[in-house]
Amino acid sequence: MLSRASILYILVAVAFMVLAVRLFYIQVVDPQYERSANNNVLRHEVLYPARGEVYDRNGEFLVQNREVYDLMVTPRDVKPFDTLMMCSIIGVTKEQLVTAMDRARRFSTRRASVAFEMLPKEAKLKIEERGFPGFHTVYRTIRSYPRNVGGNLLGYVGKVRPIDMERDEFYRATDYIGLSGVERAYERVLRGEKGVRISLVDVHGIVQGSYADGAFDTLPVPGTAITTTIDLRLQLLAEELLAGKVGSVVAIEPATGEILVMASSPTYDPNDMVGREIGRNFVRLRDNPRAPLLNRAVQSHYPPGSTFKMVNALIALEEGVLTPTRRYECHGSYTVGRSNVRCRPHYSPVDLNYAIQTSCNTYFCIVFRNILDNRRYANVKEGFATWAAHVGSFGFGRRLGSDFLDERAGNLPSVAGYDREYRGQWNSMTVLTLAIGQDKMEASPLQLANFTAILANRGFYHIPHIVRRIHDRDSIDARFYERHYPTIDPRHYEPVIEGMWRMVNESGGTAYSYRLPGLDMCGKTGTAENPRGKDHSTFVCFAPRHSPQIAVSVYIEHGGFGSALAMPIASLLVEQYLTGKVEREWMVDMVKNTPIPYPVYDNRRQ
Repeated sequence: MLSRASILYILVAVAFMVLAVRLFYIQVVDPQYERSANNNVLRHEVLYPARGEVYDRNGEFLVQNREVYDLMVTPRDVKPFDTLMMCSIIGVTKEQLVTAMDRARRFSTRRASVAFEMLPKEAKLKIEERGFPGFHTVYRTIRSYPRNVGGNLLGYVGKVRPIDMERDEFYRATDYIGLSGVERAYERVLRGEKGVRISLVDVHGIVQGSYADGAFDTLPVPGTAITTTIDLRLQLLAEELLAGKVGSVVAIEPATGEILVMASSPTYDPNDMVGREIGRNFVRLRDNPRAPLLNRAVQSHYPPGSTFKMVNALIALEEGVLTPTRRYECHGSYTVGRSNVRCRPHYSPVDLNYAIQTSCNTYFCIVFRNILDNRRYANVKEGFATWAAHVGSFGFGRRLGSDFLDERAGNLPSVAGYDREYRGQWNSMTVLTLAIGQDKMEASPLQLANFTAILANRGFYHIPHIVRRIHDRDSIDARFYERHYPTIDPRHYEPVIEGMWRMVNESGGTAYSYRLPGLDMCGKTGTAENPRGKDHSTFVCFAPRHSPQIAVSVYIEHGGFGSALAMPIASLLVEQYLTGKVEREWMVDMVKNTPIPYPVYDNRRQ
């Protein structure tokens, strides 16, 4: 029988044996604990994908990528270092470096965070050569614009916001996201997928190699490239002609709804919204009273002026209150009681073709009243509701559904709105200036271009869109292939188009001075009244008359008559697109040398 001492020795031996076996298993057999220990010297590095590049419709680069590096710091791993050398390499002051280090320590002493962003490759190489413990660089790309064009159109990329991280778990605080324009609309296509690299790092912050031979690494997936519908040469010409003015140009291919040009002025160099100065540049642009960050083509809305007369003509023809040959007298104005709408001098009486050709206000006031006072309806409000439904079918008063997320609806007046304003007591004379595109009627330049495409197509449109091809997909969004039809019978378009053709191509037309012989351009000038200064200049057109290839809308704030600036700009764009060149250099010089004095007021809410 064993003594108590022997039993005790045996128990102690067994205990040691169990511990030894357990330690052997932990250290040799099971790798889990090895990995856990190694985590103390592992660096998890996010690998950022390059964003998808952006091309024009002909394969020219609009947006490319440029290589940069973020300087990361893990405060607990930092050893004493030459601060002056570090400052010299990355181009900052000692105070800025101290501030960055304090910010990193507040974030975490154990986790890496960004100390300085967007360093050039030269700085990255010098940092690695000197070996600063606790610091390392992370590769990423930023946008580069080979041509200074399309700032408002293409948009810009900026730091992700808290709301973006709440909406999508893809994003982390150090990420970037498209904030406007194409960059925002196609963010999910352009952004790609992030990867990760796990490295073994020694106590001096020097990478010793990949962990587990890269078994746990993932490669980033680059963003998908996009081919836009934009014609770069045409876009450059539009921005050149708009320089020194406030306004916008939209050009559409009628058969497809593809946007050939979307230019807004003033604009900005898209390269100003890239790099370490983006914050300062953003504040400068944001505080500019001319609002260069505003894409006026889709975010502004204006009275359409006389370009709207063609809408009323089509509605009157559809409602049976007008025939193309019906004539009305014009004696220089339309006057009923105290209401007076003046008209420019021309021959009288006028039919539909001649009324469009000469932009007769009197004719369209009569036509508009005939629509609202139509005896088919119980009262003027019923007539107005019918009119408004027709107008809305052209895309006015609502967002068209384009791939511009900031697109605004404009304004289409309603019976309810006028009832509130006039306490139910109003008639066709109360809202008379709607006949000539004034009163509460407001449209964006994109909506006016879309209406012009409807005219060119004789009664249908495709939703205007900016992307022609997403490179990893067979097609774009199916909604852009659908045809949309206004409420007007196609047979009514030709008489209106005849008047538009005469306006440009026959003597006496308000656009005759800038006609394009042989190109059969059809157009309509507009002078929109402006309560805050000089009238706005606007013009819409398409060409050629048969088999149209381009529809254009130009709107110049405070530009005066439609034929003064908007019309020559549109004419030059049509010439460039249809012939491949501009021969009327005198017209280019005239437009470029006509800056528009602009009153100082906040236009960002227009």
